[in-house]
Amino acid sequence: MKTQLTLTPNPIPKSPPAMADGMGAVVTFHGVVRGTEDGESITAIHYEANETMVRHQFELIFAAIENQWPVESIRLVHRVGEVAVNETSLWVEITSPHRAEAFAACQFLIDEMKAKVPIWKRAVR
Repeated sequence: MKTQLTLTPNPIPKSPPAMADGMGAVVTFHGVVRGTEDGESITAIHYEANETMVRHQFELIFAAIENQWPVESIRLVHRVGEVAVNETSLWVEITSPHRAEAFAACQFLIDEMKAKVPIWKRAVR
């Protein structure tokens, strides 16, 4: 399985799918900053990350996905620094032979990321 992990302060660019022959599904997820946090209006979210720990935890998550689903590739970009309301803070792309596996792997990745990856957020008001 191919993986690509990027942490960046820059906006996430549009990217064409990275698919090989035989792959029939591409699932993408865009996590977008909402205009409220804990019921209050905000202007942005500030994200901080310990890059070494982040990479380690994502490698564990990627390995778990590889052991459970026939995924060909995972590409993930997470913003760090200040991300304005309505901007994408997380972009995930998963390719696999079939849609069910791609959807399941994407859901698993995001759930595990939220539980285990040391990326902290602070609302900017």
